[in-house]
Amino acid sequence: MRASVAFKGIWTKSFRRAVSGEFLATLICVLLGLGSTVDWASGTEKPSPADLVLVSLCFSLGVATVVQCFLPFSSCHINPVGKLSLAKALFYVTAQCLGAIAAAGLLYLRPVRCLHVNLDISVGHALLVELLITFELLFTVTATCNAKRADLTGSASLAIGLAVVIGHLFAIRYTGAGMNPARSFGPALLTNAACFTSTPDVLGGPILGGILAAAVYQCLRKVQRGGGLQPPTSWRGRRHLRQAWFLEIDRGEKKEPLQELSADVLSSV
Repeated sequence: MRASVAFKGIWTKSFRRAVSGEFLATLICVLLGLGSTVDWASGTEKPSPADLVLVSLCFSLGVATVVQCFLPFSSCHINPVGKLSLAKALFYVTAQCLGAIAAAGLLYLRPVRCLHVNLDISVGHALLVELLITFELLFTVTATCNAKRADLTGSASLAIGLAVVIGHLFAIRYTGAGMNPARSFGPALLTNAACFTSTPDVLGGPILGGILAAAVYQCLRKVQRGGGLQPPTSWRGRRHLRQAWFLEIDRGEKKEPLQELSADVLSSV
């Protein structure tokens, strides 16, 4: 009974369209990012090193583009590290991995770079780097795509793209900046078995980073209720934080005029 409830609605036309959108979005994103690492002008024996800024911009702008395009169809996760139901997770992760494999296959005629961890850093350091950059990315996604926030303005896809470029510029010299298990799995599967030596780092780090980002964001959201801070429970907390209530950020709603601070409040400063 529970299994039938978990998989309810997965055979609908809209769900099939969403899964197809995840496949195509991941294919485009990985194809653009991996394509930027290929030196198309040089020979295959001694390709020149990849331009780190070029690779970072291609991945980030590619993510921003596909998020903007595919958001209405599947929410454009393009990354197995995210919040999904069981039914969506099984189909979405499969579609994302197949999209990454297809993208790597399209570039297989040229030397595509898989992810290699810098040999000068330990496995633990590599995992930590991947954890940090995925935390930064997933926290940005969670914060900018929260439908319950009425204060959000601007482009969520642009914010996500900037988070990707920041992560790449920081970590590409250390781990190749995986940030996405599907993006790492596809090229590693088709290019070289040696690529899998670094796969545990670039898979485990993003998974842990995604879990940590979701947990931290939920903890921060718990201190809010109706867009404002929850009142402190203790008398001492109310006394010392009373001024913070008067300095609450204006979110457009009508507020009462500020009351004059009492002598008790002023004496606590």
